[in-house]
Amino acid sequence: MSENESGPAPRALTEDELVRILGEQQFGTLATVKKSGHPHLATVLYRWDPAERVVRISTLEDRIKARHLRRDPRVALHVNGGNVWSFAVVEGDAEVSAEASELVAFAGGFEDPAEERAHLERMAAERRVVIRFTADRLYGTALDIPGE
Repeated sequence: MSENESGPAPRALTEDELVRILGEQQFGTLATVKKSGHPHLATVLYRWDPAERVVRISTLEDRIKARHLRRDPRVALHVNGGNVWSFAVVEGDAEVSAEASELVAFAGGFEDPAEERAHLERMAAERRVVIRFTADRLYGTALDIPGE
């Protein structure tokens, strides 16, 4: 490559590619807004529901991200794609909920009602809440490098 060549340009990912990345991964970086207006970043385990276009994240009641979101619901989740050159971002307005339905939805549901009750009791004892937000905006890019 000569000095004047910069290589391939990043390309915007399609909706299907973005949904695939969100479904394949389970960890991402959540951005919330501090009182100062600066971003607060936290690595999180998340669940993506493609049918509802909803992200769910389990956290503790008193964690900083839950406190930030109660004050300012704007949120973004950055998820790495299959290589260092691709990513997906989901933006939306989050709600923080201790509702049983959200706690069960994050866990994936239960066939046995006794297991569900035990799970909910455990979550209540830990003071667990679910951060939930709908994808108002979904975007990302990939850099297609020949030979990779």
